Amino acid sequence: MNLLNIASDDLPESSLEQSMSAVAAAIADPSRVSMLCALMDGRAWTATELSAVAGIAPSTTSGHLSRLLSNGLILCLTQGRHRYYRLAGREIAGLLETLMGVTINPGTSAVSRTPRHLRHARTCYDHLAGEIAVKIYDFMQQEGWLEPGGAALTPAGKTHFLHLGAVLNPLSRRKACCACLDWSERRFHLGGDAGAALLTLFRQKAWIAITPGYREVTFTARGKIALQRQFGVMNP
Repeated sequence: MNLLNIASDDLPESSLEQSMSAVAAAIADPSRVSMLCALMDGRAWTATELSAVAGIAPSTTSGHLSRLLSNGLILCLTQGRHRYYRLAGREIAGLLETLMGVTINPGTSAVSRTPRHLRHARTCYDHLAGEIAVKIYDFMQQEGWLEPGGAALTPAGKTHFLHLGAVLNPLSRRKACCACLDWSERRFHLGGDAGAALLTLFRQKAWIAITPGYREVTFTARGKIALQRQFGVMNP
């Protein structure tokens, strides 16, 4: 009995390899890459806005969006007569982050080539990334807020999140907490539901300023004070 033949026969017409190639081809266009990068800020964008950021005519935008939709990279949300587009999920954001890291930081170089403003602090879909995020993660580890490996918050960590006002979702189907490898720092920052809750808190308390369409995060004067007091991050 040839197990390889059985496995091959059981595969659907669109094999894993073909599906991967289709996704790669969908990404492999400068205009579509520009759209995907814009959607990394976590917002929903209109086709007109995406055509502007990609620098293409509105008449050609629908074809690009259809390509991204058909390959599961984005979703279309309808509200009344308006249509909005956003990334299909955190996994797609993670894929794009990885591609950015491979492109900007060649494996042969030990020196980060990430633009300084992005390396300092940026959003990664729904959580914070960059140098500041790594420092926050290190603080949480040192203070015992995280279980070994960063798979969950400790009781002390949950208490501190409650004290800060970071609302966790006990019914979330995603990971409650996880260690995400930061592609610019090559160290871990906080992901999962806890990471999203922390970024939401920073926004609600106006500790950060984010320009729509850009991933760069700027800490306000209040935010810098909070980073020092709450997370021991000096001179953010």
